Amino acid sequence: MTQTMLTLNDGRTMPRLGLGTYQIPDSQVALVVRRGLDTGYGLVDTAAIYGNERGVGEGFRDADAFLTTKLWNDRHHDAEAALDESLSLLGVEAVDLYLIHWPVPAEDAYVEAWQSLIGLRDAGKARSIGVSNFLPEHLDRIIGETGVVPAVNQIELHPRFQQREARAYHADKGIVTQSWSPLGQGGALLKTPEIVKIAEKHGRSAAQVVLAWHLAHGLSVIPKAADAAHMADNFAATELTLDDQDMAAIDALDDADGRIGPDPRAM
Repeated sequence: MTQTMLTLNDGRTMPRLGLGTYQIPDSQVALVVRRGLDTGYGLVDTAAIYGNERGVGEGFRDADAFLTTKLWNDRHHDAEAALDESLSLLGVEAVDLYLIHWPVPAEDAYVEAWQSLIGLRDAGKARSIGVSNFLPEHLDRIIGETGVVPAVNQIELHPRFQQREARAYHADKGIVTQSWSPLGQGGALLKTPEIVKIAEKHGRSAAQVVLAWHLAHGLSVIPKAADAAHMADNFAATELTLDDQDMAAIDALDDADGRIGPDPRAM
């Protein structure tokens, strides 16, 4: 199975399907990352706040793959030192993508953080830079004040919370939308009758159906998986093509109140 790639607005490419590592302990994540790379995942996503960068780096060592980490909320004034700490833990000289994890508008330091990330990209410590959980109002501000458009915005996105306004904004600006919690949480989404029906129709798992929906919409997606069977099942979504009827049925599941994570305005 081959990975399809997305072209970023800085000219670099990024695998469309990646492996998320949120809540995978540092002591276990190296094995998980190696397993993911062996399965065919070409992107590994971590963050300083996950507390597993050392293990991710151990599993990632010498891999020909794409590595993402993120700047936590208390380091907006100190992004260069924060990235240096992450690079040391990961055991690499540069990451492929460095994201501001949350805008934290109450602190009003995300523009300063973005200016620092631009410098870190220019210094070669982050090959591409972007943000996570930024709303259009936050993006307007950092773009307006620096002239630099993020390559990626990683946001909560799944069939119950489809973020159409954000996706349209990103498309207009040339920003790749990357979905976190793409399968929802707790398994409830995968038991939705509409999704189960489509899975049965194609002889596929519900998770593959949901991930194929993300991919068909041109999104990047980073499902978390720790065991080999789950990883392989998710990765097989790259070989599933949904028809227009399938896509319409899943599109109809959108819910304005479907957010399961924090609201960026309240962070």
